[in-house]
Amino acid sequence: MRTPNTLLALSMFTVTLGCTIGPDYARPTLTPPEIFRGQVTPSEATSLADLAWWEAFGDPVLQSLIHEAIVSNYDVRIAAARVEQARQQTYIARAAYFPSIGYKVNAQRSKGVEAFLGIQNNRFPDNASNLFLGALSASWEIDLWGGIRRSNEAARALLLETEEGRRGVLLSLVSDVAQAYFELIELDAQLEIARSTTTAYEGIYKIFSDRLEFGVVSELQTSRALGSLTASAAAMSQITAQIAAKENQINTLLGRNPGPVPRGTSLAGQIAPPAVPAGLPSALLERRPDLRKLEAQLVAANAQIGVAKADFLPKLSLTGMLGKANPELSAITSGAATIWSVAAGLTGPIFQGGRILSNYRMTLAARDEAKFHYEQGVIKAFEEVSSSLVTLDDLAGSEKEVARAVKSLEKAVGHALDRYLYGLSSYLEVLDAEEKLYPAQNAQAEVRLNRLVAYVQLYKALGGGWNVQNPQVATRP
Repeated sequence: MRTPNTLLALSMFTVTLGCTIGPDYARPTLTPPEIFRGQVTPSEATSLADLAWWEAFGDPVLQSLIHEAIVSNYDVRIAAARVEQARQQTYIARAAYFPSIGYKVNAQRSKGVEAFLGIQNNRFPDNASNLFLGALSASWEIDLWGGIRRSNEAARALLLETEEGRRGVLLSLVSDVAQAYFELIELDAQLEIARSTTTAYEGIYKIFSDRLEFGVVSELQTSRALGSLTASAAAMSQITAQIAAKENQINTLLGRNPGPVPRGTSLAGQIAPPAVPAGLPSALLERRPDLRKLEAQLVAANAQIGVAKADFLPKLSLTGMLGKANPELSAITSGAATIWSVAAGLTGPIFQGGRILSNYRMTLAARDEAKFHYEQGVIKAFEEVSSSLVTLDDLAGSEKEVARAVKSLEKAVGHALDRYLYGLSSYLEVLDAEEKLYPAQNAQAEVRLNRLVAYVQLYKALGGGWNVQNPQVATRP
């Protein structure tokens, strides 16, 4: 039979000559700054983001918590499931490259169907008769204009989008766990300060109460000491409740039930580098998962333009059937009554009420929207890095000043105690010095926390950790 060979040759010819319609993707022209605003040192090739999280956050307990969160966090599991959905969607899109093969088995009783199929029935020419049919069928749409190829390009881009989304979830998770952990140990430091404050106020109140009995001090002084004691005790209760809530938050990030959370290095012992290399601004486009995700969305939207343009053009399809049909069931397996057909069809639109044109224009608008989202995301990323650099630098100076203030107030408390012991001043002077010291200690703890959090936020803004291989954890649970 020469007809099938002719159709096969025609299909191979059309595939060879087929073009890919629609615009090829090109990254939008961007002008990154030569240096991040707030960067105190010249741009370097290396960056804080080149460090893996287990190197950026040196506390071994924090590292253990992050490891557990990456394995067990539900947002990570959901993101992994989305990646798998997108991966299967690429297989669905790729299936359009291949012929579709199916089968048909039919048994029916009718009148006149033999004449329709060209089958003679001499036994019962005028009566209803049986028909048994078994056949294989195949159909194949030739990708003349590259619409199927653009559809596959879009599916692959969406797979990359979900993968970058998963990486973004991981980066946010690491940052959230680190920030919550630093907030927890800062609450521990506040609790310790409140404990020391309460102990000191208890001693002061006891002294004043004893002296009030002997008329040495006034009731005003005793009431003031009692007020300071009760306020400090109330602060302890509030901080304890905040610690429990923060531990519950961390456990939720870890994907486990509420409970206590272990601690490692204290707040004062945590390392907050005075300066960190931010790296080259242009490298941010390749490092940050959210920007890569936005660009993948742009690639997919650009590919959909080609899919929409292909709808304007004719489609070439090949179909075929091979099987057997006979009024007698036994003849189906005996090799008689073979039927076959081969066909080629060319279909195309003439009038669709503007549907195809509107769909094409919609894909153009969707591409523009994705482009604007990407460009906006890039500017936002530069803003986040610059703000984090400025904040980190300012907090380094603030921490030095607060540390000096705490040392000065500690000396003031010591001098006030000495003056009181030598009878040179009343205990109110000691009380006044201590009431200034404890807020300053809390402020020192808060500045240290803010500095650590700014370090975490800079690491996140730079897209840290995900351009390196992680030998310690499986990031795809």
